[in-house]
Amino acid sequence: MPITVRTKQHPHDDAPDTAAAFERLATLPDGAERQALRDGLVQDWLPMANRIAMRYRGRGESVEDLAQVAALGLVKAVDRYDPERGNAFESYAIPTITGEIKRHFRDHMWVLHVPRRVQDLRNRVRAAAKELSQTIPGRRPTVAEIAAQAQMTEDDVRAGFEALDSFTALSLDAELPGSDDGYALGDALGEFDTGYDLVVDREAVKPCIAALPERERTILYLRYFRGMTQGRIAQQLGISQMHVSRLLSGCCAKVREEALADHDDPGPGPGPDPAPNPGTGRDSGSGSGRESGSRP
Repeated sequence: MPITVRTKQHPHDDAPDTAAAFERLATLPDGAERQALRDGLVQDWLPMANRIAMRYRGRGESVEDLAQVAALGLVKAVDRYDPERGNAFESYAIPTITGEIKRHFRDHMWVLHVPRRVQDLRNRVRAAAKELSQTIPGRRPTVAEIAAQAQMTEDDVRAGFEALDSFTALSLDAELPGSDDGYALGDALGEFDTGYDLVVDREAVKPCIAALPERERTILYLRYFRGMTQGRIAQQLGISQMHVSRLLSGCCAKVREEALADHDDPGPGPGPDPAPNPGTGRDSGSGSGRESGSRP
């Protein structure tokens, strides 16, 4: 049933006279009657909440979501309003609804985390720039002019301008402005360069390779830098292809073991040569490598 009774002209066209209803709401216990009266008050003040929500349209949030947030703030205002304080309901509801909308923007709309102070600077910079654009036609206001208008330092103005671009993020698949060939932001990003790891690996094994006997170094060079097959290497060195294979396996295992040992144990220099590791399955190859190193 309707609970609104207009007794006089109100400065707000959508502000009903609900003083008596709020006084009655404060005396009712929890129950169906109190819930119905509360819902009626919310419905009566909903047009004002919608009007407040419309002030924030065009800022990246849909009108429907803004209306819902404003309605939530109105419900909080109805539940927390105390008529005994003597203030009109709208004087309490308007800041409550406005604060709920601003809190929504602060907590849910910023893509990047921006401190509250910088968010406030953004709002002041945007408002000052809007005011100056009406008095300075034909150009954008300068940082100094905005700082004077908003009574801020120029550094704070620059921080506010940076925050203007932090409210939303540009998709990596979005075409860059002024691009006619579909060039997107993702196309400008760099990729992981494995060449740096290759340089590090080469520097790590360089002293290990330098410590090998000359024949093993020659075999490694011909195989991995000249791309020769084991058969051609065997013909050039006058040894069997099986012997080349064993020497390759042995010296590669030795270089890998020494490089990994230097990486994992940067302590004092090594002592006597360790015994072959039976778990590697490379005993014969390693032995061949050491044996070939002792030959002329």
